Amino acid sequence: MRRFLSIIVMSAMLAACQQHASSSRDGEIAANFSPGIMPEDLAVHFHALSAPALRDRSPGSAGERHTVDYLIAQFQRMGLQPGADGQWTQNVPYVRGTVLHPERMTLQIAGGAQPLSLAYGIDMVANSPANRASTAIERSPLVFAGYGIDDPTQDWDDYAGADVKGKTVVLLANDPGWGSQDPALFHGRTPTLFGSWRYKLEQAARHGAAAMFVVHDEAASGYPWDAVRQRWSGPWYTLPGDANAAPGIAGWLSDDAARRLFASAGQDFQALRAAAHRHGFRPVTLGANASLSFQSSISHGVSPNVIARLSGTRQADDAIVYSAHWNHPDARDSQSLHGVAESAAGLAGLLELAEAFAHRAPKPHRSLLFAALTMEESGQLGSRWYVDHPPVAMEHTVAEIQLDALPWLGPSRDLDVLGYGQSQLDDYLAEALHNQHRHISSADERAGMQLFRSDALSFATRGVPVLYARSGMDLRDGGDAAGRKRYGDYLAASTMAPPADGAPTWDLRGLVDDLRALFMVGGKLSTETAYPQWKPTASFHRPVTVVAR
Repeated sequence: MRRFLSIIVMSAMLAACQQHASSSRDGEIAANFSPGIMPEDLAVHFHALSAPALRDRSPGSAGERHTVDYLIAQFQRMGLQPGADGQWTQNVPYVRGTVLHPERMTLQIAGGAQPLSLAYGIDMVANSPANRASTAIERSPLVFAGYGIDDPTQDWDDYAGADVKGKTVVLLANDPGWGSQDPALFHGRTPTLFGSWRYKLEQAARHGAAAMFVVHDEAASGYPWDAVRQRWSGPWYTLPGDANAAPGIAGWLSDDAARRLFASAGQDFQALRAAAHRHGFRPVTLGANASLSFQSSISHGVSPNVIARLSGTRQADDAIVYSAHWNHPDARDSQSLHGVAESAAGLAGLLELAEAFAHRAPKPHRSLLFAALTMEESGQLGSRWYVDHPPVAMEHTVAEIQLDALPWLGPSRDLDVLGYGQSQLDDYLAEALHNQHRHISSADERAGMQLFRSDALSFATRGVPVLYARSGMDLRDGGDAAGRKRYGDYLAASTMAPPADGAPTWDLRGLVDDLRALFMVGGKLSTETAYPQWKPTASFHRPVTVVAR
């Protein structure tokens, strides 16, 4: 695997990169860039954004400042304009809460056949999405509310007939279609908005729950328990107004802890889970109660979105948005090769696309925005703030093209789409790939879940069609088997430390192909007058006020 991580880039590319740019202090790069999307240019940005001084990009860090300065300098060099109401940055306010001594936290269950003491990190994790300094529930009645879905369009209400105000709801991960594997329910095994963490949290708050715990299932949630435990041991970020849109406490229960809890309450967890798959399910009071208290340190700050604009020549009020996230929620992410390189790749791709459009002739009819968004991994705070304070009105935002899932696997015959089949943007991408003698693929179900915990979700919930592509697995050298092996190596890099002296070398040729395809999509959209639409079966829809011209 280390051979894959270190020597794939051809010697010719390395030589070109060395001739192409020179490094200065703090990862700053002086370079002569090509007007197109080129592997040499991509490597320069990739190296700069992976430099040691830029690795800790947590809010308020020196790495944050260096990264923002680098992005602005590059956009200025290209001749782009500030895209946030005349400014390069859009400040996103946040509230940061960090649980104090989480190892001392226990969730006490009483009222059942026997009391339970559920330990933090082993049996459960919890935090305060309302970011309160002191948080507690005392003998809060436990209610099993299925998947926590209340949606008339689906004729589904997991809260029907129950008053959960001040109570603790226990929910299942994902949605009934996923759980039952019934294609007639929701979208079957295709992930939907109703399975997302954000949706469950908002519904629990809307119904007045004091606390919410979701039962962990690796297949249904898309990540293992260790990933949950590690992420929840760090800080929790929210927007200032989020306190009223979340329960005081939220967290996860391990599958084993949930089974013990239900058994103590005299309930069959497996039977109740099966019942939650059926129309007409009603919440079940478990006959037990929960107590939990903890303290958190609370601080306030701002972190910027960086936005550049290329104004259109005819329909300047319309805009296509390309976006990538630029920071990490926690300084610990700078210690991971995967964490450092993943965001560097997306940002390098964003800069290359901006470069290509800046030099394109003729100029686009519609405007293009290039948005480096903050705090994506902290609840998509940057994109949520963006869509609430859009530089271009959301009804005039033509599409959002996401660049956060482009691993460097090598040239492939395909390009995967996360959330495939939901919008007409798939058709635009299929046409672009045809021009490259490639084809579009649907990402696997687990990968598809990423759409609902990404910045794309913020745009989608406002009705803007999104295109979230992931580099394909069917490699020209080795086929699908080689692609999946390399993707596994890419994911395994999350456990490896980045090199001390700079970025590793990667095979960026496939990433260049992917970016050129996404450039063609945006290029076509920028010369049209129509608005691409969501498909009838999608989880989202454009407002009816937006029509094709």
